[in-house]
Amino acid sequence: MKYYFVAGEASGDLQASYLIKELAIADNNADFRCFGGDLMQEQGATVVKHYKELAFMGVEAVIKNIRTIFKNISFCKDDIKQYNPDVLILVDYPGFNMKIAKWAKTNNIKVYYYISPKIWAWNQKRGFKIKNIIDKMFVILPFEKDFYKKFNYTVDFVGHPLLDSIADRPQISFETFCSTHQLNNKPIIALLPGSRKQEISSTLSLMLTVVHKFPDYQFIIAGAPAQNLSFYKQFINRNITLIENKTYDLLQHSTAALVVSGTATLETALFKVPQVVCYKTGWLFYNLAKLVIKVKYISLVNLIMDKEIVKELIQNKLSTTNLVNELTKIISIEPRKKMLKDYETLNQKLGGIGASKRAATLIFGYLKP
Repeated sequence: MKYYFVAGEASGDLQASYLIKELAIADNNADFRCFGGDLMQEQGATVVKHYKELAFMGVEAVIKNIRTIFKNISFCKDDIKQYNPDVLILVDYPGFNMKIAKWAKTNNIKVYYYISPKIWAWNQKRGFKIKNIIDKMFVILPFEKDFYKKFNYTVDFVGHPLLDSIADRPQISFETFCSTHQLNNKPIIALLPGSRKQEISSTLSLMLTVVHKFPDYQFIIAGAPAQNLSFYKQFINRNITLIENKTYDLLQHSTAALVVSGTATLETALFKVPQVVCYKTGWLFYNLAKLVIKVKYISLVNLIMDKEIVKELIQNKLSTTNLVNELTKIISIEPRKKMLKDYETLNQKLGGIGASKRAATLIFGYLKP
């Protein structure tokens, strides 16, 4: 069968590559064409547009490149029509993919969606639109299945592909990690200040104010691939180490972490690292967001567990005093043990490893005549 994928970000390229690998096993006659990246290409897909040509972050970048964005959408539609796939598989990236889905539906192209848009967080009425234009939805968060029931829409929960990504990564020893990055042998506290300049600027300086309170630990900043080392220099001094693009290696060897909300909170939990979740933004944006956000928590860990198992320090609560207090707790024996036990339950809720294989099996099963 012929599969057309659209993945517009690095994370989508990774998850789509796992899915393509499993579909190729399930379907001996599979042919793949895509908007995607190097990892999808490595699994045998023909990449007609690289995601790096699609990635415009922030309102200003979108406005500046609006003509390019519309050209990419038009090119994608023409290429899909010419390829004439048995199914169009959209991976996350909702701003672009929902436009493609609507068009595909009107052109009688079967549309499957892998990794749902986060409509449960805000503007939930989009569930009706998704029901009307997406033939099959494959979700990766356990509460999403119940969420879509509100729209009388049955979706498939396949588990979270992060478990596959983490299980497949090579293991390195603490000694090798420290030697490679010229670290000492003190226990590590990881700082994950996010990937966007705005969130790094809002949180990293505050995170660093606690360093002198924990002399028996070394603090390591996880540098985001999208940011240059020069950007971080305004925040750090010679006593702080920054390691670029090695977040999983860092988490593997960390004792605790301070983490900006987002997927990183879930990654940290899956590496069994006790954490404090941090979030701070502009006053106006925060108060506007409060009017539309429909969830109780900002971290995926707490959302999945439906209770606060990791402390969330938001806006004014994100202070040096609170960071010190919460970090002291999670390096203490009993609070640490409790969080790690909750992480075990979280892992079970996520369905275990094999999300990509489960998704591929379902997709191929639905498509078979």
